[in-house]
Amino acid sequence: MAETGRYRRAIDALLTPRERRLFTRLDTPRKIQDYLDSLPANFELDGDTHMSPRRVIATRVAHCTEGALLAAACLIYNGRDAFLLDLRSLPTDQDHVVTLFRERGYWGAISKTNHAVLRWRDPIYKSPREVAMSYAHEYFLPGGTKSLLSFSKPFRLTRYAPKRWVTAEENLDWLVIALDDSPHIPLAPRRILRRRRRTSRFERDVLDQAEWKKPRQST
Repeated sequence: MAETGRYRRAIDALLTPRERRLFTRLDTPRKIQDYLDSLPANFELDGDTHMSPRRVIATRVAHCTEGALLAAACLIYNGRDAFLLDLRSLPTDQDHVVTLFRERGYWGAISKTNHAVLRWRDPIYKSPREVAMSYAHEYFLPGGTKSLLSFSKPFRLTRYAPKRWVTAEENLDWLVIALDDSPHIPLAPRRILRRRRRTSRFERDVLDQAEWKKPRQST
């Protein structure tokens, strides 16, 4: 607990008064999820970004990794454990990153996404693996191929100084690489994954629903 307290104080010393008020207010996973849901999706119109929590608060947009980092920072600031979970997919799909948290011994996940799938998970799971497996059936391509392949072990952010990721002004490419290079666990043997049933047309229709519309780029 002493180490947690020191890390929290290190974050607190970096925050502006506005940021500190927000972090203090977002003191539960549900409040954090509601806040992330209120942010428009980051469509990266000017190129790939991996923004720190500070930059997400300033720009008020986020994609999954950026939302996961902000969620983790808020949880840690409020004295809770938080871990990133990287969901790795086929190369033709995109990976997804969520924030793991625990309540009364059970695991849940905070998730920023623009679609009706791969979202929040209530803390009802006995392990991070159970959380990851809960995403398996809804992780699919527009053609119906189920694409989730593996998931990372819980990735602890407190190994890094908070100034490197909580308030950094530069893109956090190094952190995304570290997460991608961290140990991942196969969802199942490849011979089994190759035999997965495609989703039905009815199931795939949900991909046509988006929470935030992509803005038109000016010419």
